[in-house]
Amino acid sequence: MPRRERRAQLLSSALEVFVAQGYHAAAMDDIAERAGVSKPVLYQHFPGKLDLYLALLDVSCDQIIDNCRVALESTQDNKLRVGAAVDAFFEYVANDSGAFRLVFESDLTNELAVREHVDRVTSECAALIAHVIHDDTGLPDPASRLLAVSLVGMAQVSARFWLSEAGDIGRSEAAALVSALAWRGIRGYPKTDEH
Repeated sequence: MPRRERRAQLLSSALEVFVAQGYHAAAMDDIAERAGVSKPVLYQHFPGKLDLYLALLDVSCDQIIDNCRVALESTQDNKLRVGAAVDAFFEYVANDSGAFRLVFESDLTNELAVREHVDRVTSECAALIAHVIHDDTGLPDPASRLLAVSLVGMAQVSARFWLSEAGDIGRSEAAALVSALAWRGIRGYPKTDEH
């Protein structure tokens, strides 16, 4: 198998094991077995369990940040932007892979490298949103960033809550409820004269 395909296979198998068992309980033996390879083959691609976990975090973090970017670029209508951005988080946590657990529910957040990866999601998504807020309202950068971090936090925490405890509320309805709450708050900041 070509190196790139093997790496993808190993990451996929590792994702399944880490999501099911968490970082501390997962063993490289389990991951190698799930991938159908020997442990030496696994170590050829990833020198250790933390390296493998960080590689998975890179993929997972990039995905949610890209989803947020796509949501914001999907329209110029800010109400629709809020809805699309919130839905990006709901869609991400609803994905059957469970990859969101690595980002939002990691049992290894005391590890600096992991914490930096996890914080990157909030930071980069908030930066994307803050740019829109600043451009549209003329609010100073620190104020725009604070509002953006608040929106990201609202979307991320409510999406995780919905997945675990929201009962019979469908994904679209849940995202619409949170979007409506967020929009009612953020629309109070008027657009600048240029917009």
